[in-house]
Amino acid sequence: MVDGPEHVKKLTVPQLQELAGEIRTELIEGLAKGGGHLGPNLGVVELSIALHKVFSTPKDKFVWDVSHQVYVHKILTGRKNRFRTIRQTDGLNGFALRTESEHDSFGAGHAGTALSAALGMAAARDKRGTDENVVAIFGDAALTNGISFEAMNNIGHTTKKFIGILNDNEWSIAKNVGAISGYLNKLITNPRYNQLAKDFENFVRKLPKGELALQLAHRAEGGLKGALTGVGLKPNTSLMESPDGRGGHGSPVLFEEMGMRYLGPIDGHDLPLLISTLEFAKTCDHPIVIHVLTQKGKGYEAALKQPEKFHGLGPYNAATGETPATKPGTAPMYQDVMGQTCVKLARKNEAVVGLTAAMPTGTGMKHLEKAMPERYYDVGIAEEHGVIFAAGMATMGLRPIVAIYSSFLQRAYDCIHHDVCLQDLPVIFCMDRAGLSANDGPTHHGIFDISYLRCFPNVIAMAPANEDELADMMFTATTINHPTFIRYPRGAAEGVPVKDEPQLIEVGKAVVQQNFANNGGRKVALFGLGPMNAIAKKAAAQLAADGYDVAVINPRFTKPIDAVVHEQFGRTADLIVTLEDHVLIGGYGSAVLELFNEQTVKTSVVRIGWPDQFIEHATTQDELRNKYGLSVANTVAQVKTHFGDTTSATKLVGGA
Repeated sequence: MVDGPEHVKKLTVPQLQELAGEIRTELIEGLAKGGGHLGPNLGVVELSIALHKVFSTPKDKFVWDVSHQVYVHKILTGRKNRFRTIRQTDGLNGFALRTESEHDSFGAGHAGTALSAALGMAAARDKRGTDENVVAIFGDAALTNGISFEAMNNIGHTTKKFIGILNDNEWSIAKNVGAISGYLNKLITNPRYNQLAKDFENFVRKLPKGELALQLAHRAEGGLKGALTGVGLKPNTSLMESPDGRGGHGSPVLFEEMGMRYLGPIDGHDLPLLISTLEFAKTCDHPIVIHVLTQKGKGYEAALKQPEKFHGLGPYNAATGETPATKPGTAPMYQDVMGQTCVKLARKNEAVVGLTAAMPTGTGMKHLEKAMPERYYDVGIAEEHGVIFAAGMATMGLRPIVAIYSSFLQRAYDCIHHDVCLQDLPVIFCMDRAGLSANDGPTHHGIFDISYLRCFPNVIAMAPANEDELADMMFTATTINHPTFIRYPRGAAEGVPVKDEPQLIEVGKAVVQQNFANNGGRKVALFGLGPMNAIAKKAAAQLAADGYDVAVINPRFTKPIDAVVHEQFGRTADLIVTLEDHVLIGGYGSAVLELFNEQTVKTSVVRIGWPDQFIEHATTQDELRNKYGLSVANTVAQVKTHFGDTTSATKLVGGA
């Protein structure tokens, strides 16, 4: 293993190939305990090594799209000794992070950002008159994202020196879908594109062992991993056209029409060829895209057999690839309850369809895909399109259920506003990962959605306290003629049995789960939203044991909130406590304060929630909840502090 990128430059090709094997072993064994994005990183081992062999970070800039595939880059840039802490408390972040290393030139976590960010860097370089190389590494799935095309439209007009690497493994998380996937497949399989460009061939021949690199390229079988395209083409001739200019077998090569020279596809696991190609790219005085074919899970049989599972997973057995069996009695995952309920609703209501953005397993939509594929849509990594697509369906009488992670739905914010809420269309949004995605960190935490939705008219927003309530809310949403949003956390639910037939919920109605006992103690009303309802119940039991008179309410709705119930307890309680798995600013507690202000309710309100900052990653959600005060202990402590009972009281960040 190497100590830093300068070490990589000193190694011979055979030594680099040996290094690739060592890194694969470290990936497989190092992630077994805590999990991570194994498959994508196994696929970019040679590419990452070649990049550091040819370029010099931190001067040269690597911009990784999504950046879940930067593990090898981290190992090569002085972080190998900390690699096994990745995605763990106080360990390495699972994505590129500017504050972690000078070699991480741009932070990421969502798809489609690399080309725009890299172009911005290139433009700044040109403006300053410096000579850094800027390399954007983006996946084939990123091309389903509209931001990528917006960037491509500007590259040729903005700079003359730009290197893009299309890492094509035919997968995002699930198998890629849509026309772009088919287009790239044509580039791979058509012999017309598997030839060497003459200027590149001449360049390679001048390099040490250049003839060997060419032989390896030509030897690739079946055109699937041929070398490069365009032999015999006239300058500026499209690679999709025949040399005589009369046209080829399809549309012009997309990248060339966008003003970028296209080279490829090449074998992404052929180190000599990768190094030669990148050396050539450094000499180009025009934007260039290198199409690299990689194999997700390369070098690990289990990952090759199950690429979707090994895209990102928890602990596993390194020798077999097996993951721990679910313990008997474990509550179902919220995502599976959502998916199974979606199937139930679709069977009873012909208007119900399901939609996801490249996340059929993560959201649970795989259940609908399997049971009723004709009612299921996967739009790829294209949340903006997915939301407007669903809006169009709703205008025609359908009831689309859009399953997208809370943090990913932020990408379609204007579409929610302009195309759904403004037109008051009955689109149903199931927002998974609302709350923390602990290992993934701030790019994936879904703790802003209550705030970003409360300001829109026509919105109905809900948060179930358990899986049965989630099913009821989904059913209720199919009967509401307004945009509806249901937020629920990642992971296992509460273990509450789901009814065979979901029931209607009265819109905007809270549930009083435990009323005051009028026992003479200080009256405290705990409003626990969503998963915080379980914490409210436990805190209530502790407070009751200490002589407090405690009521517990499940608010269920964040818009509209139940004005009657909130005012009733606001006027009868000595203290109101709101608990939410969301930032305090603009969240559920803020809605309660606004209501009390309007109704001149003067009772004090203690809010428990996430502070005004981006929350870091950690091994478990509970570690972060305890640190920031979203806990039973802090809830009890905040109540006691308010009443001057300082025994065991602590002031934590999450209480306000």
